[in-house]
Amino acid sequence: MKKLVSRIPAILLLSGLFAITTLAQTSAQEIAANFRLQLSEVQLRLAELQARKEEIEEDLKPENVERSVAGLGSTHPELLREERRRQLEIAKGALRLQLDELDRSRARLETAIAEADALAYWQSAGLCSPPEDK
Repeated sequence: MKKLVSRIPAILLLSGLFAITTLAQTSAQEIAANFRLQLSEVQLRLAELQARKEEIEEDLKPENVERSVAGLGSTHPELLREERRRQLEIAKGALRLQLDELDRSRARLETAIAEADALAYWQSAGLCSPPEDK
């Protein structure tokens, strides 16, 4: 009986460590799943913006600029065409900035997913964290 009583603290300690490792593993897996969800949202937004960019590039073709201002009456249609072209160029520039930012977000998320997956793997192996690269 005394042996059992003396082993209780050790058993409690080991069971506590096991529970913490299991919780941390689940947490790392949940974090990776959250990052994957965010990545899919970023990829969806990237696809939408790419489609919009293609629309703007199509609208920038000279014949389409001409067609877009054809119904407007003006004594200086060249000014209307230039204004339309300038508006489209501004929209295209803003879109390019958004695409660049989303592309950076995509790269960061892919890195974070890889790190979270590695952490979950190491935790599932019973280790606290992956070895540091030196």
